[in-house]
Amino acid sequence: MNTLLSFAQTSYEYTTYSTTSDVDEATLAAVGAGIFIFSLIIAVIAYVVGALLIGRIFKKAGVESWIAWVPFYNNYKLLEIGGQAGFWAILAVIPVVNVVSAIFMYISMYNIGLKLGKEGVFILWAIFFPIVWLIWLAFDKSTWNNALGAPSVATEHTHAAGPQAPAATPTV
Repeated sequence: MNTLLSFAQTSYEYTTYSTTSDVDEATLAAVGAGIFIFSLIIAVIAYVVGALLIGRIFKKAGVESWIAWVPFYNNYKLLEIGGQAGFWAILAVIPVVNVVSAIFMYISMYNIGLKLGKEGVFILWAIFFPIVWLIWLAFDKSTWNNALGAPSVATEHTHAAGPQAPAATPTV
């Protein structure tokens, strides 16, 4: 037993490691700024590509394509043309509520896919690869059919038939 105890005590060398580095603060600041600028450029490219694709989908749906460039309003309109209440786009910034908002967004995307002639399983593209879903719907030859899926609640679709004639009043 003494042999094992002495072996255990002598076989490990305890060393301390320092967390300091030889890199100066200016270099670290430059690397941090570079990462920030790179991330900002990627975010702007993603926003531009997303807005262009959503704009093409809006054009198919009869909605003004410039709406795709306005933050929150583009999601509001996307929810509306998919038959959901647009206020879920605003509630998406609240923690925990954003999960419910995402579910309504997926339901809206499902209905948009149906309105553009896609099968119900097409929603899996929107859930797992949203960029593929956007590209597919933006560039395929499908046309908008508002009769499919949940009815759109967008003002462009509810007032598309023009002003409604007032209901006749019954005479007694």
